Amino acid sequence: MYESDGSVMVYWHALDSRDASPVQAVFARGIASCDHFICVGMWSGRVLVFDIPVKGPNIVLSEELAGHPTSVTDIASEPAQEPDCMADVVTADDSGLLCVWRSGPEFKLLTRIPGFGVPCTSVQLWKGIVAAGYGNGQVRLYETSTGALHVQINAHARAICALDLAPDVGKLLSAAEDTFVHIWKLSKSTESGCTEVEHCHGECVPDTQLCGAQFCDPFGSSFAVTGYDLTEILRFSSE
Repeated sequence: MYESDGSVMVYWHALDSRDASPVQAVFARGIASCDHFICVGMWSGRVLVFDIPVKGPNIVLSEELAGHPTSVTDIASEPAQEPDCMADVVTADDSGLLCVWRSGPEFKLLTRIPGFGVPCTSVQLWKGIVAAGYGNGQVRLYETSTGALHVQINAHARAICALDLAPDVGKLLSAAEDTFVHIWKLSKSTESGCTEVEHCHGECVPDTQLCGAQFCDPFGSSFAVTGYDLTEILRFSSE
């Protein structure tokens, strides 16, 4: 971990490989911040929670979350809307299992959303909804409190590599190995309270195995992508 300008390293943590077999890779994958905590996913399925002080370099490993049977793939967070009950962290793994947590001095596991035999490669949180992208090209939207499936979208022909949200407008960005990027508009019905999805835009990046995508602003008016063998970042704008 570094200072915000990248000038000074303030903390490092050595991964414990004692439980790994000789042929098993040891790695960290998935990271998200929530309040004064930083969560990091591990090869073992555990999630390391680091407590970050307001000032100074006294960063400590405060907790290890054990909710996943396979390697963590991604972590997402969102500021809690209601302090008494809202989930604010979601973790995903190679089996497709999602774990929904409430952060605090001791993290609490609220919901486990079972997988279906396909890795979950990317997750996002938005207003009590988990948006999850999978290795079969699907995007699924779940209710954080119950784990109920609201929407299933056959969004891509290949594995999804990245999801991102523009929280101010409820736009969801999905990118996959099929060279396509799609933008979806999420909303909640005022009558039924169900989540609704509208396709807004699709963009093909020819001959590119996409491996990352992100909105460039909270309103979703532009986004950037990169590919496996690209040395540049491509930016797209609606303006």
